[in-house]
Amino acid sequence: MKILSASSILMLSTILGTCYGQIAGTAHDFSSESWAPAQNRLCAVCHTTHNASTIPSAPLWNHETTAVAGYTLYSSATFDPHGGTSITEPGASSKLCLSCHDGTVALENFGGITTGTNYIAGAYRIGGVTGGDLSDDHPISFEYTTALASLDGGLNDPATTSSGLGGTIAQDMLFNNQLQCASCHDVHNKYGFSRLLKMENTNSQLCLTCHNK
Repeated sequence: MKILSASSILMLSTILGTCYGQIAGTAHDFSSESWAPAQNRLCAVCHTTHNASTIPSAPLWNHETTAVAGYTLYSSATFDPHGGTSITEPGASSKLCLSCHDGTVALENFGGITTGTNYIAGAYRIGGVTGGDLSDDHPISFEYTTALASLDGGLNDPATTSSGLGGTIAQDMLFNNQLQCASCHDVHNKYGFSRLLKMENTNSQLCLTCHNK
């Protein structure tokens, strides 16, 4: 029993160490910031082990969420709402990203703190402006289905096209059949690419995973 317990602890330490190593040095490593948690608790900005938020799709969430109720959504004549697809308000997982990246919530507003003064700025702020304007960004929170791909003609079938990540686009990049921020980005930097991308975008590799051009 003692050997099993020691093995379990070692395994947990290895997993946590690996996760830390993936995030360390990336844009999501806040350990050197003056407002960051004491003791270099790298995960605490977003996650907590106890008294977490109960927001759906928010695993043990610790950060204040955006209060923006209605975003200005992407709109273009080239976006064809085929197969019943339309762009909707950002889904739960993407709203977690926007809680920092729309610039309306302070970075240090986590663990019950609501009086922070440090906001995301520059290229990291979606649209480059503070608020709910997503009109000049790639659309999210729409259903990317076989029907959409078939009728659009410019998209690969997500059910059969390889994502390059081990499965299909639908399996590896969609959430309840919807495209979200995490379709292209991995917040924990699992893949080790710049901008926390799931794959390198040299020669538009990431774009061409979905777009048939």
